[in-house]
Formats: sequence, C-alpha cells, structure tokens
Amino acid sequence: MSIEIGSKLEGKVTGITHFGAFVELPSGETGLVHISEIADSYVKDVNEFLKVNDIITVKVINVEKDGKIGLSMKKAQEKPVSQTTVVKEKQTKTARSQARRHSNESFDEKLSKFLKDSEERLSNLRKNTDSKRGGRGARRG
Repeated sequence: MSIEIGSKLEGKVTGITHFGAFVELPSGETGLVHISEIADSYVKDVNEFLKVNDIITVKVINVEKDGKIGLSMKKAQEKPVSQTTVVKEKQTKTARSQARRHSNESFDEKLSKFLKDSEERLSNLRKNTDSKRGGRGARRG
C-alpha cells in the first residue's frame, strides 16, 4: 500500500520523544507526528496528549525521498466553520466595496486630496517642532 499525501489513516503510537510521536501506519511503515502537529493549542509535553499504544487518526502531510513520513493530528480533525470566520469574510467584502467606491475618483481628485492632506500634516509638524526649538531657525551657539 502506497502512502499518499493528504490521506487520513488510523495509526498506533509506537514511541514518544520530546519533539513528537512515532506512529505505525496500517501499511507497516512508521511516520512522525511533530510536536507542532499534535494539537491546535500549545504542546509543551507530548506525553500530556499521547501515550504509547494509543490509536489515533493522522493525515499524511509529506513523504520525503528517503522514506520519512510526516503526519499531522490537527489537520486530520474536521473543523466546523466558526462564526468568527463568517464575520471576517463579511468584513472583507465590506472593505472591498468601500475600496471600489473610492476607486471611482479620478487620478486628479486623488492627487489633490493627497496634496492637501500632506500640506496639513507638514504645517502641523512645523508648528510643533518650531515651538520646541524656541522659534523658527533659532540655533544654539
């Protein structure tokens, strides 16, 4: 049986290290679930999540030329679409529609708005720095 990237398999944990867990796949091959692929939350110790001989579902995320198999537990889990994802998509659509409205302005209109805003900012900056220096052009000798 050939291991394909993206396939979900059941496997048995055969060993645990500080950097992850080794899992024996149904084909008899062994793959590694890196510590970063165990859970969505921060994993400080693999032993808090897995024990030897646990049966887990993993997803194949890569197969190296030298035979190393990369596995993921968190990508094997089905995640429902959350409400926050829906809200973010609506906010993105709103931002795009606002950008389209502003794009209806001509280049000359955009340029004049930019120049006006730039002049206002420069004059405010000059006012603030001049008062701190003790007047315009004053130098300490």
